[in-house]
Amino acid sequence: MQTSDAAESAMTIGIDVSDKYSRVCVLDGSGAVVEEGRMATTGPAFRRRFSTAPRARVAIEAGAHSAWISRLLAEAGHEVIVANPRRLRLIYENDKKSDRVDAEWLARVARLDATLLAPIRHRESASQAALALLRARDALVRARTQLVNHVRGTVKVFGARLPRCSTHGFAKQVTPGLPAELSPLLGPVLEAIETLSREIRGYDRQVAAMADTSYPETKRLRQVPGVGPVTALTFVLTLEDPHRFPSSRAVGSYLGLRPRQHDSGVDEPQLRITKAGDGAVRRLLVGCAHYILGPFGPDSDLRRWGLTLAQRGGKTAKKRAVVAVARKLAVLLHRLWITGATYEPLRTLAVAPGAQVGTSA
Repeated sequence: MQTSDAAESAMTIGIDVSDKYSRVCVLDGSGAVVEEGRMATTGPAFRRRFSTAPRARVAIEAGAHSAWISRLLAEAGHEVIVANPRRLRLIYENDKKSDRVDAEWLARVARLDATLLAPIRHRESASQAALALLRARDALVRARTQLVNHVRGTVKVFGARLPRCSTHGFAKQVTPGLPAELSPLLGPVLEAIETLSREIRGYDRQVAAMADTSYPETKRLRQVPGVGPVTALTFVLTLEDPHRFPSSRAVGSYLGLRPRQHDSGVDEPQLRITKAGDGAVRRLLVGCAHYILGPFGPDSDLRRWGLTLAQRGGKTAKKRAVVAVARKLAVLLHRLWITGATYEPLRTLAVAPGAQVGTSA
């Protein structure tokens, strides 16, 4: 977002962006509507409309088109506010909702106080391209997981059970155990799984090369066992600027790993996490937490802390421990990033002679 004094912008413009057409509402300095209209959601249409227009404060909502639109408007000299969708309940809960009304509400809130929209900042083009690579890999991984679950579920219906094995070698290892009547039916699915695994391995090589050459700071994060190139690169690209956070603890909230809070008097209910922010990096951190707490996780302060939480009892104790470790891992990765320090697995807790460590969750 470009920053400037509000007094410089006599006009405030709200744009409700849709896939094909966008609604525009223009307010003058006194807050009166001076123009309303519709325009195509294309680069040429936006350039014609805003390249020669007087400088204004323009508010749009974060979405699929907001990245290129915000760059185009900023290049035209406008002050751009990209509103966080989670902070727009004033619009979503309006009982007279339409694209025209949404555009006017955006303009009025931006004119009143832009901070109410919790403005976000879009990434640079290079970071967007790198994230596109990671998103493509993530889409293939999730598609492969769905197909693997489909095969296992189908086989169970016929009274059989497939052996436990890694996802990468799933197709080859389960083929001999398929019931005879299912082999011709699930054969194409297994071939698709094998193809996806091959493509994912190709993406993994690209990610590793990109992390080593273009983002050397990821090496600091990969000091932590369980954090590989994919997690480290996704974390770095998602946060982009580590110094924009007031403290490392704020990273957990930014990634949606903080529990919701709805306290009232003495009532302090335990709620689920907010799940704000990027879902991909949150899933990766949770996966790392499972490894840290699992049977193969090496001994560390983080592992010991998480196992202590998991042993406190309750049906959801282990799940809460995994999320808590993921949140603490996010804080740790941020600290390693900004300080460049060497990771010390047992920094705060000394290993007592003869003590048993690394017990499995």
